[in-house]
Amino acid sequence: MPHVHIKMIAGRTQQQKQALAKAMTDALISTLGSTEDSVSVAIEDIAREDWTAAVYGPDIQGKSELIYKRPGYDPFG
Repeated sequence: MPHVHIKMIAGRTQQQKQALAKAMTDALISTLGSTEDSVSVAIEDIAREDWTAAVYGPDIQGKSELIYKRPGYDPFG
């Protein structure tokens, strides 16, 4: 029962979020053999000015052992 929680900079449309949720669902079905009924996708908008403190620090740096694809930026330089 995969649950995906996507955090991203605020500003995408509801249509973009729906398309992303569908693409993630399709990927989980085809990659993991999940069923559509078992998949859930949450999308959380984060203000750009809060990104480093709310996401990069705790979720990317703080849980680096869980990251399978690292970002190509480092706000701490």
